[in-house]
Amino acid sequence: MTAGTITHPTNGTTAEHELAALQREHGRPLFALLLRLCDGDRQRAEDLVQETLVRAWQHPEALRADAFDSVRPWLLTVARRLAIDARRARQARPAEVGDAAALENARVCADHAERAAAALDVREAVKTLTPEHREVLVLVYFEGATVAEAATALGIPPGTVKSRAYYALRALRRVLPGYTAELR
Repeated sequence: MTAGTITHPTNGTTAEHELAALQREHGRPLFALLLRLCDGDRQRAEDLVQETLVRAWQHPEALRADAFDSVRPWLLTVARRLAIDARRARQARPAEVGDAAALENARVCADHAERAAAALDVREAVKTLTPEHREVLVLVYFEGATVAEAATALGIPPGTVKSRAYYALRALRRVLPGYTAELR
């Protein structure tokens, strides 16, 4: 079972024939064990069966040892260890995102140029507001003041701050129709 030993150019290598025989004789029990260890994930189990057979190909001395009657215990041990290693590797990595629809519907962040252009548009739109509306909007939305803080700073009642902010945003929505989702 050494790689590259050729028996006949058209029939393939001895190693290929021995691997095919291993697959026929031990493939089902290996797959059954790995399917249980992989929690029913058929693809992962099939991959691990193949990896087990690759390990058998890499270590032909283990398959020809006279210390045991069958190679199945060795193959099952290798398969079990591969499954354990694969599980540990998956647990060490962050969870994979599996919902492609969620990715398609995710909001795309604008690049720097788009953000700069949007900031200029908003700045120009704010200039079209009345001075009273502009003051409230700047304090509440751009400087982060609360309604109470804006009312104290401007010397007007909190209800007036709320109504001016409402009408200022409404005016901006008319001036910036493409930005309506961000102005809510």
